[in-house]
Amino acid sequence: MAKGLGFELFVSRLSSYTTNQGLKNLFSQFGAVTEARLVKDPKTQRPKGFGFVTFEKETHAQKALKSMNGRIVDGRLIFVEVAKNTRTGED
Repeated sequence: MAKGLGFELFVSRLSSYTTNQGLKNLFSQFGAVTEARLVKDPKTQRPKGFGFVTFEKETHAQKALKSMNGRIVDGRLIFVEVAKNTRTGED
């Protein structure tokens, strides 16, 4: 199950120039973000173009999902969806 309270969104098709802080800033307008992290290639440490944003409240996550899915950010059309719980399993 979840580690503590949190509602996680999966964000894909991000620009390679997006940073963890930039991702957090982008989604903070919808509510308190507890974590924003980009997934990076383990060898090159370059972002893979997707990441996760965790909100304190489900209502904030839902608002962000509705507002940000299909929006153009940094010249890229991004997609936002509810994250599947994969942290406990392996990819």
